[in-house]
Amino acid sequence: MGNTRSVPDSQRTPVRRVTVDAGRAGQRLDNFLLHAFAGVPRSVIYRLCRTGEVRVNGGRAKPATRLSEGDEVRLPPVRISPSGERRVPDALVHRLEQAIVFEDDDLIVLNKPAGVAVHSGTGVAFGVIDALRQARDDAARQLDLVHRLDRDTSGCLLLAKHPMANRELKQLLASRAVEKRYTALVLGRWPRDVRRIEKALLKNRQRGGERVSAVDEAGRDAVTHVTRVDAGTRCTRLELRIETGRTHQIRVHTAGVGHPIVGDTKYGDHRANRQFAGAGCRGMHLHSTLLAFCWRGERRFEVAAPADWADALKL
Repeated sequence: MGNTRSVPDSQRTPVRRVTVDAGRAGQRLDNFLLHAFAGVPRSVIYRLCRTGEVRVNGGRAKPATRLSEGDEVRLPPVRISPSGERRVPDALVHRLEQAIVFEDDDLIVLNKPAGVAVHSGTGVAFGVIDALRQARDDAARQLDLVHRLDRDTSGCLLLAKHPMANRELKQLLASRAVEKRYTALVLGRWPRDVRRIEKALLKNRQRGGERVSAVDEAGRDAVTHVTRVDAGTRCTRLELRIETGRTHQIRVHTAGVGHPIVGDTKYGDHRANRQFAGAGCRGMHLHSTLLAFCWRGERRFEVAAPADWADALKL
């Protein structure tokens, strides 16, 4: 047996079989499991699906599988730490609570700070969703992300407070019934005649071991509308409206035109990024400014880009 160590029973959850109720119908399997295994990293959830330890109605299922009312989900034993969930630092929890710009019984709109991930994952111990669940009572276990922002993107982030709201809001997104606008600073002077970018994007290509997106006709359609707002000597301020929400869409589209986003370490100009950082303009300059949609009334949420972005235009 050598190096094999037994795991005390107190550190493993029992096998469970859970029937999906109406409130969870339509939810993705991975999100269902994240609620069922509170505190377990997303990477473990994906492994449990990949190895077939999680079963839906007796069969294997992928993380993206949509569950139906009455489905039976087998939850395998998983190891948990004796202290329970990994605790998010109180300072971050407080910072995110202070960043909430709207909340009612159905949803939360947060002005997500740049540099904070939306959820835990590979190399990320915790994110927005983990912090807000920790800050609230047991009912917060139903709190979930409606969409995502890249870790280094700031601005409007939408969260649902119960499964029905999450399902309906995601359906709005899928039907392109949500208006999404961003502000960005891009390197150089953006050409005035480029007002629409329509280039298909293929995600999950590997570059140096990282997941990226790239323009590729074999990918999914992606449309970005661009308005030039202001131009400095070394960069241009843009307003962007996206019809689609592909991975890294704005970052790839602007870089493809030859004007990557200031501070973008994945698709940008590393030398220029260092120069801007040296002048005090650190981080990626991409901000979600607006979410607007009709759901249980007209909803419109706006958050201005950071005021110090004006400094970059003066360089």
